[in-house]
Amino acid sequence: MTTTKVTVIGAGLAGVEAAWQIAQAGVAVDLYEMRPVRASPAHHTAELAELVCSNSFGAMASDRAAGLLHEELRRLGSIIISTADRHSVPAGGALAVDRGVFSSQLTTTLANHPLINLKREEITEIPTDGVVVLATGPLTSPQLASDLQRFTGMEYFSFFDAASPIVVGESINQEIVFLASRYDKGESAYLNCPMNKEQYLHFWQELAHAEQAELKDFERENAKFFEGCLPIEELAKRGEDTMRYGPLKPVGLFDSRLGDFRDPVNKSKRPYAVVQLRQEDKAGELWNMVGFQTNLKWGEQKRVFSLIPGLEKAEFVRMGVMHRNTFINSPGLLHPTLQFQSRETLLAAGQLVGTEGYTAATAGGWLAGTNAARLILGKEPLIIPNTTMMGALFDFISSASPKHFQPMPPNFGILPQLPSKIRNKRERYGQYRDRSLTDLDTWQTKLLTSALTVVT
Repeated sequence: MTTTKVTVIGAGLAGVEAAWQIAQAGVAVDLYEMRPVRASPAHHTAELAELVCSNSFGAMASDRAAGLLHEELRRLGSIIISTADRHSVPAGGALAVDRGVFSSQLTTTLANHPLINLKREEITEIPTDGVVVLATGPLTSPQLASDLQRFTGMEYFSFFDAASPIVVGESINQEIVFLASRYDKGESAYLNCPMNKEQYLHFWQELAHAEQAELKDFERENAKFFEGCLPIEELAKRGEDTMRYGPLKPVGLFDSRLGDFRDPVNKSKRPYAVVQLRQEDKAGELWNMVGFQTNLKWGEQKRVFSLIPGLEKAEFVRMGVMHRNTFINSPGLLHPTLQFQSRETLLAAGQLVGTEGYTAATAGGWLAGTNAARLILGKEPLIIPNTTMMGALFDFISSASPKHFQPMPPNFGILPQLPSKIRNKRERYGQYRDRSLTDLDTWQTKLLTSALTVVT
C-alpha cells in the first residue's frame, strides 16, 4: 500500500464513526461532506451525524437486539455510542439523545482532530486511488449514485422512509396528557395523549383520507415503503385497528391521576388508544410524535394531528417528511469485512449497504473504518464473529440471497441458533446476549495477544 491516507465520503453516523476509528489508529483521513454546499432531501442542518428520522437509537437493554449492538459498540470504543450516552435524554427503556447537542458535539470533535481533514464539498465519482470508505447513506447524491451503479454494474434498490413531526412542549395541553412509560419500564419518559373510542375513530377516518404530498415522477414508479418505518397514514389505510395494535396501542400505559389501571376495578378507565410523545432535548422543550412518520401535506398534518387530545393547539417546529432511500445489493458485492469483492481497497458502510437503523449504521462505520486503517497499516481486515450482533449483520448482508435482499435491522433471528432450544423468549435473548459478549471479548483478547490490535 503506497498511500498513507484514507478517504471517507459522507459524514453521517457511519462516516463519522469510520473517520474516528481511522484517526484513532493513527492514520490520516479526508472526510468529505457535501452539506451545506449541496443540501439533501431530508437533512435540516450542516452538522455531522445529523439524526434525520428520530432521536432514538432503540432499546437500551442488552437482551434486546438494538441494546446488544449498543453494548458491543461500547466495548469497541464507538464515538457515536459514547456521545449518545453522554447526551441522552429520558426515553423509558430506549437510548434517545438531544439530537442538536449530539450532532454539534460530534462535529466539533471531528473537526478538531489533528488527523481528520473535514472537507465540505460534493464528491461525484468514486476515487480510483487509495483506500476509500463510501458512507454516503440512503440519500447518496445522484451523480455519485450513478457512478456507483456504473462501478457495480447493478441497479440500486430503493424504499421510502419518513420522519415524524416535532412539537413544542409548552404548546401541549398538560391537563390532558400524562407522563408514563409502557409498563412503567425505566423512568416515566413519554407524554401520552389518551383517546376514547369516539375520538380515535374520528381521528382514524380523517387520517386515512387526508391528502398526501405528491411524489416526484422518478419516485412514483415502483414506490415501496420499508415495513419498519411505514407512514402513519399507510397504517391507517390498512384498517380501523391497525394503529391500535401498533404505535397507538394503549397496553401498559397508566395515568396515575385516574387511579391504578392495573387494578381490575379501574380497567374501564384504560384509553382506547394512546399517542406517545418522546422527549427530543434535555430541557424537554421539544417532543417527537412516536411512530408518526408521515408523507401528508403540511397543512393536513396540522389539521389531522390537532385532533389528537392534548395537541389541539400544538405548535410544530418540524413537520413530517418522506424521502427515497437507496441501497446496494450487498450480497453480490461485499465481503463480510465490508470490502467490495471487485476492489478490496473500496469499502462501504451505513444504510447504503442495506443495514437498517442508526446503531447498525454506526456498527458498519466502525468495521469499515477499522478495516480501512488496517489496510493502510498492512494488516489483515477483520471479520467479526457471527455470534455477535455486529458479526451477524455483516455476515447476513454479504451472504443473503441477492434476489430477495431487503434492508435488515439488528434482530436475534440472524444469529446462529443456541446449542439447545429455550422456550422463554426473555431467557433466550439473555443467552444470545451472554454468548455474544463473551465471544466478542474472546475475539478482542485473541487479537491483542496476537499483536493484531483492535482499534479502540
